[in-house]
Amino acid sequence: MTLLRGHRLVLRPVTASDLPRLFELLRQPEVARFWTPPDDEREREGLLLGSDPDGADAITAFAITLAGEVAGYIAAWEKLEPDYRHAGVDLFLDTARHGAGYGVEAIQLVCRWLFDERGHHRAIIDPAADNHRAIRSYERAGFKRVGVLRRYERGADGTFHDGLLLDLLPEDLPARA
Repeated sequence: MTLLRGHRLVLRPVTASDLPRLFELLRQPEVARFWTPPDDEREREGLLLGSDPDGADAITAFAITLAGEVAGYIAAWEKLEPDYRHAGVDLFLDTARHGAGYGVEAIQLVCRWLFDERGHHRAIIDPAADNHRAIRSYERAGFKRVGVLRRYERGADGTFHDGLLLDLLPEDLPARA
C-alpha cells in the first residue's frame, strides 16, 4: 500500500468507502465544470479506484486527506511502453480547499514518488486551457507549458474545448522544504 505524507496532507489509496465523498466533490459546480465524470456509476468507480479498461496504463489512485478527511482525489498514471515511458497526473479538490496550496502539495508528492520510486523521467498534466486556477497551481508545482491541444476534450456542453499540455522533469520540482 502506497502512502505519501506531506506537510499538511496524506495521500492514501482510494477505497470503495471513499466513493460517496468523491462523487459529492465531482458534483461541485467548479469541479464538474472541468472534470467531466464518466457516464455511469460503474465507470466512475473504475476511474476513481484506478482501473484502466484498456490495460495500457498503470493507474494509482489516491484520496487526498487532510486530518483524516477526504478533500480530493489525485491519480498517477504510467505509460509503460518502454520507448514512450512517462507518467501523468489528474486531480480534483474540494472547492472549499481551493487556493490554499493543497493541490500543489499533492502534485509534488505524487511527482516525487513517480520520479524517485517509479523511475519516470517526465510527468505531464493536461487541464482545460481555460482552467486558469489549476494552471497557476500546476506551474507553482514546477510544471512548464508545452503547448495548446486544440479541440482536445469534449466538455459538458457537448463541444470540444482546448487543453493545455504541461510537463515536469525531476529538476523542475522545487526543493523540498
